Formats: sequence, C-alpha cells, structure tokens
Amino acid sequence: MAEMPETRTGLTVAVTGPTGTLGFGLMPLLQADDRVAHVTGVARRPFDPAAYGWTKTEYRRGDVRDPRLLRDVFRGADVVVHLAFQVTGAAPGEMIRSVNIDGTLNVFDAAVAAGVRRFVYASSVAAYGFHRDNPIGMTEDWPVRPAHRLFYAQEKAELEHLLRARALAAGPGSPALYLLRPCIVAGPHAVGAKSLPRGPLGALARAAARWADRTSVPVLAPELPVQLVHEDDVGQALLLCAVAAGPPGAYNIAADGVVTASTLARELGMLPVPVPARAAQAAAQAVAALPFLPPVAQWVEAASHPAIMDTSRAKQELGWVPRYTALETLRDTLRQYRQRASASSALRGDLARS
Repeated sequence: MAEMPETRTGLTVAVTGPTGTLGFGLMPLLQADDRVAHVTGVARRPFDPAAYGWTKTEYRRGDVRDPRLLRDVFRGADVVVHLAFQVTGAAPGEMIRSVNIDGTLNVFDAAVAAGVRRFVYASSVAAYGFHRDNPIGMTEDWPVRPAHRLFYAQEKAELEHLLRARALAAGPGSPALYLLRPCIVAGPHAVGAKSLPRGPLGALARAAARWADRTSVPVLAPELPVQLVHEDDVGQALLLCAVAAGPPGAYNIAADGVVTASTLARELGMLPVPVPARAAQAAAQAVAALPFLPPVAQWVEAASHPAIMDTSRAKQELGWVPRYTALETLRDTLRQYRQRASASSALRGDLARS
C-alpha cells in the first residue's frame, strides 16, 4: 500500500460526518495544519464551515448511501476520513444497517475509485465485543469479534473485517487503511450528544443532569471501570493517521486512567452507593439476553464486561500523546454541561421577566 511522505504539503482531505463529536475534534486540527491545503466536509445536513472558522473547508451535501455522489466528492482527494455512523439506535434496524454497513463500504469503494492514498475509519472499542474472555488491557492483536446483541458493536466488528477484505481485494491500488478504535468519547461537543456513555455510567449521567450538585441525593453506582477519551485527543489521533507518517493498521485510543459511576457521582457532588461490579455485570447480561430487545436498549450489553484497552501502539507508532486523562476528560465534559445548563437557565429567566 502506498505511503505518503511526512513532508508532503498541500493535501486534500475529505471528511464524512464533520460536525459530529469526532468531527469537531478533527476539523480544527485540519484547519491549523500547514500540510493540509483543502478539506471537503460531507454531511446530510447543511452547515457553514466559516461559522466555525474552517476557512479551508468546502461543504458538500451528501449521503453515504449515494455511491455516485461520493465518487464525485472524493475526486482529487488524497485522504478520506470516514466518521459518519448511526449510533443511537432510535431508527429502524434496516436503516441503521444501510447507513453503517452499506454506507461505509460505499465510502471505501469511492475512495478506491478516486485513487485516495489513505483511508481512515473511526471504528470503536466496541469492535472487540463484550466477551467474558476479553482481557483487561486488550492490545490491537486481540481478535475483533461481534457482540452478542448490541448492533453498534456488531457492525463495527463486521466492518473492520469487510474493510480489510476490500483493501486486500483492491490490491496495490488500495489506500492505506487506518482503523481507529476509540473508547467512549467525551468533551464539549459530547454534552447531550449521541456519543455520551451508555450502560450504567450513561444512565447515571442522564439522571445526574436532573439532580446535579445535590449532595443529599444518593445514587446507585456500579463499580465498573470505564475508559474515556477527550474529543480533542481523538481528533489528534485522526490527524496523525490522516497526514503523518505512522504505519497503517489498527490503533486503540483511550485516555490514561479509568473512571467509574462512583467517580461521576462524586464529581457531581452526589452520594454514590457502590454496587459490586459482578452484580452490575450479571444484571446487564440478563437484560441483554431478553428477546426482541430494540436497538436503543441493546446498549446495556456494553456493561456486561469491561472493555479496557492498551494504547501503547498509538503512542509508540503514531506518536500520539493524549492531553487529557480520563478524569480530566470527565471534568471537562461536566464543566461544559454546567455552563450550558446555566446559560439555559438564565435564558429562561430572561424570557420569564420579559
């Protein structure tokens, strides 16, 4: 597979899903990087790049399910970064799959047809599945296996296998394939967004939004370790894959350290009531085994076994250094929440007085 020299300048980068949480981590870095001359942002909903200060970026309205449009958009691109993905599970399963599986393969095939030299795909820790034999501190050599129920994890694992097969079939003309596996992504643009934690930690986060800073409120807090990573640090990893000299392949991305539901409760000034990890995992496994579980409820499987990764390879081979620890990531996310909640409260007060 062709490699781009690190010193090359004037790159054209196409990004699908530029205004999601991961996009907001990457786009400012592309704007600031002198190696990047032009960025094409592909999204279904209109946005104004200038409103964010992205003067290098051209908006192209498009759907990843439209292969003809993608081939046109990627013409002349050196790099494609694919971030668009259906996460929440609120849509019907058939639509989710058409966007996630068919859409991702369309994006890759269009990149091959356009002669793109690098393809960066935002996979997930969920691609490892939530299996009982998963070790704590999984490296990239650990097998990618579909989860039992969670559609998101199943599709992330399936796509990694499909993309590798597609790249192999494309032969020498295939772009260098980078598979980024971030854990739960948090930060300013994750507040209230679809990338916030699910499972017990996410349930506590949503409850805490209504009861924040009330020290008298006890809350059940499963003692399950959870990795977080700041959106800015994911953006940096994506940038390194897109324009730097790191070798292609899979990379685990997570901040140093872990948090638990008790950590979140304490940061919110609440009173955590610890729940043993085994009890929480058993409950999650029981719920995940229920028949006819809708996609949005399948996220409970993520609490059935901790998914904790080793990130040594990204640090050693990409030169990636996270700026935020897991605790600092959590605190920055909560700070953004409080600021938005305060601004919303002030606005409601002004409207009430008017």
